[in-house]
Amino acid sequence: MDHFLNPLAHALSALLQPLLLLAAAPLLVAWIRRVKARLQNRRGAPLLQPYRDLRKLFAKEAVVARTASPLFRAAPYLVFAATLVAAGTLPLLSLRLPSTAVADAIALIGLLGLARFLLVLAGLDAGTPFGGMGASREMLVSTFAEPALLLVVFTLAMTAHSTNLASMVQTTLNAGLVLRPSYLFALAALLLVAIAECGRIPVDNPATHLELTMIHEGMLLEYSGRHLALMEWAAQLKLALFAALIVDLFLPWGIAAGFAPGALARAALALALKLGVLGALLALAETVLAKMRLFRVPGFLNLAFLLALLGLLSHVILEAAT
Repeated sequence: MDHFLNPLAHALSALLQPLLLLAAAPLLVAWIRRVKARLQNRRGAPLLQPYRDLRKLFAKEAVVARTASPLFRAAPYLVFAATLVAAGTLPLLSLRLPSTAVADAIALIGLLGLARFLLVLAGLDAGTPFGGMGASREMLVSTFAEPALLLVVFTLAMTAHSTNLASMVQTTLNAGLVLRPSYLFALAALLLVAIAECGRIPVDNPATHLELTMIHEGMLLEYSGRHLALMEWAAQLKLALFAALIVDLFLPWGIAAGFAPGALARAALALALKLGVLGALLALAETVLAKMRLFRVPGFLNLAFLLALLGLLSHVILEAAT
């Protein structure tokens, strides 16, 4: 009996991890909004407000433009599914999962790129000027963000000798608290890329509805009802995914090595604390910074690319020296 229960427990844990991140994603967004409100001397919305918004949108009818193709209707489901599968590659609570063998960083970037490609096509499909403008801006951001993200992955992969995310996390755990210049540069680059990929200030403002400044929101103007709910939930999941990726790769202490209930509970608590601190830092940064002009975004992401390149070169130089 135990022979069958053990693989079953492994499979269930592999499914529960992305679902846990999916359930916690709106809470992370609510936490960031609450901290920003407190920093601005405002009361702020309740922590459950994003869940209420999603429930309200799922209850509404989805209105589709007459000029929209079937791709416009299918895009929310495909974007949501691709983002959820990408979240399934992350070792959130345990390093011993059936999915760790295929938890490749390149596959993660590919799934996020697929979700972005479908989102851009959906923004163009309705034929509205603001959707097209948001889609073109999204592709501008991705053109500069993806090379920097790949360089970050290559820097960490050269240390772990693998692009597997679990192997990268295990390498950091085995090394302990070691100051690596390559990791510091990679962390700074990944933070900048995450801000751009998730549409946060100073690259984009998720709270704005000014048509001339929107990027992500511009592609969603024609969506409503459950379609809009899926798009919004996918964007929240993407933010939580990048936050979990940062703490997994650079601050993995607390993650469980097995499936003991106590270890999993401690791993969940450690993950919640790390995500809470990271969300508070993001809220502080968005409070003191202003949104930059669109034409300055390439320079912002070029800085991320330069930092990632410095991390890669520093790793090569230190390896050659030793």
